[in-house]
Amino acid sequence: MSDTVTTEKPAIAAAIIVQDGRLLLVQRRVSEGSLSWQFPAGAVEPGETFEEAAVRETAEEAGLTVEAVKLLGERVHPNTGRLMGYVACDVVSGNAYVADADELADIAWVTPDEFTDYVPYGFAPMVQDHLSAVLH
Repeated sequence: MSDTVTTEKPAIAAAIIVQDGRLLLVQRRVSEGSLSWQFPAGAVEPGETFEEAAVRETAEEAGLTVEAVKLLGERVHPNTGRLMGYVACDVVSGNAYVADADELADIAWVTPDEFTDYVPYGFAPMVQDHLSAVLH
C-alpha cells in the first residue's frame, strides 16, 4: 500500500547543503513527530523534480541560493510515511537566515561532532554516506 502514501501527500524534497565543513539544518516551528531539526525541505509541486523543489525550498525557507548537484536517493521516511528525495546542493550566493518565520524558528550550521545533538536519530543512509564522503 505504499502507493497510497505517495498519492495522498506530495513527495518532500530535502536539500543537503554543506559549506566550510558544516551542514545546514533548520528548526521547524511545528515538528513532524520527533522531527524538529531537519534539512531545508518541502513539498514537490506538480511538474517539479526533487532537485528543483530542493532549490526552491532552500530559497524560501533559508534565503539561500543553491544549485542542485546530485539526487542522493529516495525513500519513504520511517517517521512520516512521506516519500523523500534527498538532494546534495552547493551554495551559489547569500547567507542563510530564517526567511520564512512562519515555518522556521531557527537555522544552524552544524559540524559533524554536533550532528547527534540536533538529529539524535541519525540521517537517512544515503545522506550519511554523502556526508561521510564530503566531510572527512
